[in-house]
Amino acid sequence: MDVSAVRDGWSLADDPDEVHALLLASDRHWAAGSGLPPPRRDRQATEVAVREGRVHVVREATETVAMFTLAWQPPYPLTPTGFPDRRRPAYLRRLAVRPDRLAAGSLVGVQCVKRAIEVATAAGGDALRSEANPDLVAVLRLLLALGFVRYGEPPADGPLRRIYLQRELGGAGRS
Repeated sequence: MDVSAVRDGWSLADDPDEVHALLLASDRHWAAGSGLPPPRRDRQATEVAVREGRVHVVREATETVAMFTLAWQPPYPLTPTGFPDRRRPAYLRRLAVRPDRLAAGSLVGVQCVKRAIEVATAAGGDALRSEANPDLVAVLRLLLALGFVRYGEPPADGPLRRIYLQRELGGAGRS
């Protein structure tokens, strides 16, 4: 299966400006709803992810309405995560949905996670991992409802709280 082919509105991103703008808009939306500051985003990291074909977008007509990044290298130190050993884990990052779609009750966020599971599985992944802010309850509920399991505990102090989640993919097991 060619996971890079456009199917049902999905494609790989080709415009780092569009991707970065969507990411920042999504961050502002979640920050406003949680009372937390939006995370700092590295524009250069966006450019690299787009250039390397790691950013998946879904379009409706000509509008990009959501995105996620799928990576094969851990974007954070694995020491605090408590993840079990896996042969080929994938990492779900930078999940973003246009705020107007969130307000309208769209399920495009669910579609993003399901697409990430599908792409990672097709590419031979045995687990899909994610780092999340536990204060963004709706995002955490979404991941848990789609089969992710929490590993480790968020630090009790500090402004940047994170938890780690993993979803087993077909054939996952200890290496």
